[in-house]
Amino acid sequence: MTGNPVLRLFVRLVRRPLLPAVRLWRRNIQLRVVAATLLMSLAVVLALGWVVVAQVSKGLLDAKEEAAQSQAAGGFAVAQEKANTPSAVDGPDATDNKVGRDASTWMNSLVKQLASGGQTAFEVVALGAGTGEEGPGGPGPAAQGVKGARASGNVDPTASVPVGLRRAVNHATGTFKTFSEIRYTAGAGEKAPEPALVVGKRLTDINGDPYDLYYLFPLTQEEESLNLVKSTLATAGLFVVVLLSAIAWLVVRVVVTPVRMAAGIAERLSAGRLQERMKVTGEDDIARLGEAFNKMAQNLQNKIQQLEELSRMQRRFVSDVSHELRTPLTTVRMAADVIHDARVDFDPITARSAELLAGQLDRFESLLADLLEISRFDAGAAALEAEPIDLRDVVRRVIDGAEPLAEHKGTRIRVLGDTQPVIAEADSRRVERVLRNLVVNAVEHGEGRDVVVRLASAGGAVAVAVRDYGVGLKPGEATRVFNRFWRADPARARTTGGTGLGLSIAVEDARLHGGWLQAWGEPGGGSQFRLTLPRTADEPLRGSPIPLEPEDSRGNRARAAAEAAAEAAAERGGADGAGGAAAGRGERVDRSPIPPRPAVTTAVPVPADPTALPGNGARVVARPTDQGTAQEDGSGGGR
Repeated sequence: MTGNPVLRLFVRLVRRPLLPAVRLWRRNIQLRVVAATLLMSLAVVLALGWVVVAQVSKGLLDAKEEAAQSQAAGGFAVAQEKANTPSAVDGPDATDNKVGRDASTWMNSLVKQLASGGQTAFEVVALGAGTGEEGPGGPGPAAQGVKGARASGNVDPTASVPVGLRRAVNHATGTFKTFSEIRYTAGAGEKAPEPALVVGKRLTDINGDPYDLYYLFPLTQEEESLNLVKSTLATAGLFVVVLLSAIAWLVVRVVVTPVRMAAGIAERLSAGRLQERMKVTGEDDIARLGEAFNKMAQNLQNKIQQLEELSRMQRRFVSDVSHELRTPLTTVRMAADVIHDARVDFDPITARSAELLAGQLDRFESLLADLLEISRFDAGAAALEAEPIDLRDVVRRVIDGAEPLAEHKGTRIRVLGDTQPVIAEADSRRVERVLRNLVVNAVEHGEGRDVVVRLASAGGAVAVAVRDYGVGLKPGEATRVFNRFWRADPARARTTGGTGLGLSIAVEDARLHGGWLQAWGEPGGGSQFRLTLPRTADEPLRGSPIPLEPEDSRGNRARAAAEAAAEAAAERGGADGAGGAAAGRGERVDRSPIPPRPAVTTAVPVPADPTALPGNGARVVARPTDQGTAQEDGSGGGR
């Protein structure tokens, strides 16, 4: 089916109008319950109707057979009695020397007399013995005395009496019966055939010759009675099915309505409307469910309010402590500066203590500044002062500030993609803080290897990626690298005096711009952090011009090697084929190795990932999905 476009088109055309019905069936439990009740009740009514109709039909036929056999037995006895006393039929003027005529007249009179007592309750047919039978040599022996068939009520005698019944009567003694149809001759007009019960027996006429006498009992009344029973059962069954469906609809509605109400209230609760409650009436199970739901919602609201109050208190405490510590810290800083300036007059131990004191005070001031910034983000008070800036200038300032540390580590910082302006509406101070944190982290964790800073611009986005070749990140660490105070190696010292809040603040700065800050890394293969910002403020991001996983990662190198091997194999196969053909023509074939094609780097926007970065004020932005498993985000923290 997948390879046939016509069949696929047909399936699509058939499935499209059915999708709303399928969606309604899946989402509406009331419809499913009512439909199931309707089908089950219909099956029960059909089974019950079949049993009732079968029993009624059997009862009617049994009663008809019993009455017919009794009536036919009386008629057979009367016919035989009249044959034994012909004067009762022929009268005193009958002559004994005209047996054939007298027997024929007697048979006509007998059929009329026997049929006159039925009054449409039955018809009588008399057939000569062997009538309708054919032996191996042709027609059977003609009956003696009685010739031809006689019937009452314009009944076609030969068509109304089945051949099988005639054979049974001709070859055995006793009474035989079967079901058949009464067919009428042309003299009866257009009268339709009627179902009937045929009872027959072999008798003898006034001359002692055998003949067959049949009673045909119409089953019209029984058929009408059975049709009446069927129509009554169908009407009653339809009424019962509709009534059961209505009852099921009402019952399920009583049960489903509170559930739907609870689902709607739960959705509103999840949307933050914590004051929503269910309306509870009665004391049944549904009412108990509503009371339990309301208690749960109330407890949830109280708990969330407590947590919010606790969070506010914590943020207020951090903010107050940070502010309150500034005054004593300023005093301590002044005293420490005096001591630090006079350290040349101290002994070596005291001088070293003065240097350590100054360094730790610097770190303490940085920590207080970061805590204040975090408290602003948590309170939603951070403001963005966006203006058009060239990210190349920001990158240069960041690199100039990180050069002393890079020289100390023996690291070289390289910049790629700075030949063209990279303009974006952004807060220069916040972007510089983000990039400074990324570059310093790369230098510190780069193990003395190069750090590459790449800039790119495409579509409505600009990006800056910082790549190092140090220890890298283990699987799963890219999701935790932005957590507050998180460190990949807890035993690793902070040689640059970091506070552990740098990446946490950086990711909040990125979100404040409506951008992304994402991390990728592999153990022993280094890491790459990518900052993606919209070119224009308040413009949603669709992708990033720089892949999160760098081209020189182990995975990309393995894929490139596999593709190169496949291309080389294909080219060797083509060259062998061409060489064979050229050799056949006597030509010389150049088998020198083909130089590899240089890698081409293009700034192509990566398709957006609908996953949003978490955090306060975060807008729903996308992340590239084709850059490996390390493309994750988090909130807060630093390496």
